[in-house]
Amino acid sequence: MRLYHSLSKLKFLAKSFTGKFLFVAFLGIHIPLIGLILLVVFHRDSFSSQMILVFTLLFTLLATAITLYIIKQLMMPIAVATQALNDYRDYRKVPDLPMQYKDEAGQLLCNIQQSINDNENHLVEKQDLIYLLSHDIKAYAAHPKSIAEFIEEEESCTDAIKEYTKLLKSASDKQIGFLASFIHLLHDEEGLSRTKITPRIVDFNRIANDIKQQLTSQFVAKNITLTMDVAVTPLKLYIDEILLSRVVFNLVHNAMKFSYVGGVIDLKAVITNDYLEVRVLDTGIGFKPSSKEYLFTKFSNMSRKGTDDEKSTGIGLYLCRQIVTKFDGYIEARSLGENQGATFTVGLKTIK
Repeated sequence: MRLYHSLSKLKFLAKSFTGKFLFVAFLGIHIPLIGLILLVVFHRDSFSSQMILVFTLLFTLLATAITLYIIKQLMMPIAVATQALNDYRDYRKVPDLPMQYKDEAGQLLCNIQQSINDNENHLVEKQDLIYLLSHDIKAYAAHPKSIAEFIEEEESCTDAIKEYTKLLKSASDKQIGFLASFIHLLHDEEGLSRTKITPRIVDFNRIANDIKQQLTSQFVAKNITLTMDVAVTPLKLYIDEILLSRVVFNLVHNAMKFSYVGGVIDLKAVITNDYLEVRVLDTGIGFKPSSKEYLFTKFSNMSRKGTDDEKSTGIGLYLCRQIVTKFDGYIEARSLGENQGATFTVGLKTIK
């Protein structure tokens, strides 16, 4: 940006990015000509025509190289603008672009900065409003449940009325659960958008053992066996252990939730074509092959309970896909049909 800044100080170039290019090109074209004129005027008798030709070629090549280098430096505002947009898109990093320049490139920088600032303010205001409304609606959704509980305590409450109050409380719990999941989703998407993509060493063995330890009591309660084949050495990946652990935890927890009592879950990790592939296989309720993409949509499983009546938020698999795709990975789901189990595969590129 130094060259661009220096040329912007010249009054006749301050408001024209095209003028800066033409000025640099003009100088680049005339440098070899000026050099040749000086050579002929002052040293005409000292050089042969062949030597003059050689010097002309050298001056031309040198001037071309210098001109191209200067033009490349003059393109820095465009490169800075592009990097700012990429950083905001990938990490939601708000740039601090210079806004004092008056030419076309300066206007581009200024417009990008103002647009990002306006968009950021809009997003913040929108999220704040959504959080406020969600919490208020959540409070209102809890009122019918409280009223139903008061009705149940009345001595004159009949069995039919108790059944109605039970339905009312169940509906309130579903509404509250949905709102809680919605707020949780907003927080997660906000945090994920700001996560930086940098290579890190990831120990998948540790991740697998931690997940097994966290879910041991639930495996025992449901009499489910977890087998693990995760003998891979620590790898360099773009994703960190916390996010990868969250993805695998969700997949294993889902497999447990939709497995029958006495079922088996296999957790495997292999290196295939420079990718770490993590596979979670279960013998549970499975799904129709035609509905596999539906599994990864927001709130897709809100009405789908586990085999032991476990609740589902409907955002786990959606967030898994959001995390994996952010780090240039993939996630797939396969099943032969209902009650034939399911296999979820996550692939993440390794870095050598």
